Amino acid sequence: MSPRSASVNEELRRRSRERLLQATVELVAERGYEATTLGDIADRAGAARGLVSYYFPGKRQLLQSAVHRLMHLTLDAALEREPRSDDGREQMARAIDAILGLARDQPLLMRTHMAGILTAEGFVRCPEQQRLAELLRDTVVRYGSPDADADYPLLRALLMGAVVAVLLPGAPMPPARLRAELFQRYGLDWELGVPPDGGPPGGTIH
Repeated sequence: MSPRSASVNEELRRRSRERLLQATVELVAERGYEATTLGDIADRAGAARGLVSYYFPGKRQLLQSAVHRLMHLTLDAALEREPRSDDGREQMARAIDAILGLARDQPLLMRTHMAGILTAEGFVRCPEQQRLAELLRDTVVRYGSPDADADYPLLRALLMGAVVAVLLPGAPMPPARLRAELFQRYGLDWELGVPPDGGPPGGTIH
């Protein structure tokens, strides 16, 4: 039997990493961060325990990469869904709705992710985070920003702040209200993206 080519080995490594990231999202969403071990993740992914440590320096870094991957996939699906649109304002609306939707649909996972970013370990830069950043930056470009390098970090900060506000224990803000504020900030009509039922809060956006 001839040895596998470098490209085949690379593809196998990519698939193994993807399985670990997907298993992490599933288990933390089901059990929470503390109750999920690296061994559990390896078992769910069908991988050797040592493979987790090979790809990731620790559980917190693994979780951040896993959530950034989920955010990238969710955002990409929202931007590309039918009917396709090249309109920059529609693309911005879809991006906002996609991230707020994750806070609504995956509260435990997203709360854990945000808590990790706000700890001393801080923000982990990884391939998944870079792909998410590229997609958000491209959204800012399509929206028509004259200075994407300055406006992308602002959009990222506003979205992170909105996610924290949705998930704040004891004093959460309604996603529709946060959506209204973000849409007003970017001059977007309420009907763009995937508007929630009930119309805008107070009828403030047209």
